[in-house]
Amino acid sequence: MLVYENGMFFTQRDHPQMALLQPSIEKNILKVSHKHSKTDELEIPLVPDGSSEIDVTVWDDKCIAQTYSTQIDEWFSNVIGIKCRLVFMPDSFRREINNEFVQNKSVGFADAYPFLIIGKESLKKFNGHLKVPLPMNRFRTNFVFSGGSPFDEDTWKRIKIGDVVFDVIKPCARCVITTVNQSTGEKGKEPLAALSKFRRVNGKVLFGQNMVADSAGEININLQIEVLERK
Repeated sequence: MLVYENGMFFTQRDHPQMALLQPSIEKNILKVSHKHSKTDELEIPLVPDGSSEIDVTVWDDKCIAQTYSTQIDEWFSNVIGIKCRLVFMPDSFRREINNEFVQNKSVGFADAYPFLIIGKESLKKFNGHLKVPLPMNRFRTNFVFSGGSPFDEDTWKRIKIGDVVFDVIKPCARCVITTVNQSTGEKGKEPLAALSKFRRVNGKVLFGQNMVADSAGEININLQIEVLERK
């Protein structure tokens, strides 16, 4: 996660140019490049080595984080134009998920939940309401599946992917990040304008389902989804 110097997190909501950061993982190295910068690709160890700990904030949650080197901080500060630090959540710290919807589950630096799932048929159905279709990356989901009917995921309560069982907790209320073009870093009005007419419930626009995993496990591309229980 990137934080301001005071430890407060920031995202594409306020700094859409962050979309131009391109991450990839190779073995135990996180590689990050910038689409429009001539700066060399940055290599980051997945776990900081011998770093110090600082207090950071995600929304209302106070967390403990490990820091990376000043060279890594300077790389991010230079390419996105914000003085910032890169931080890592150690295994020794546990950030609890809001217990209004699920008990005894934790999440890293994500907004609220560790997993989000959306069906291709759901996006296809929604794109029928738009003049210009949008790609799935606007919704920044962990899992994308094919088959089924539009918004089939809205009916799921418990599913299995490979050997891992997931509880489908609640619909994902969408924010302004969905309006950021992930290829250019520019903001627009869609999909929120159309979603507000098509998928608005109790003042929130919903698209996709938040999930938590019952246990640790390995997930691969092209695995089948087994619906264990529906709502």
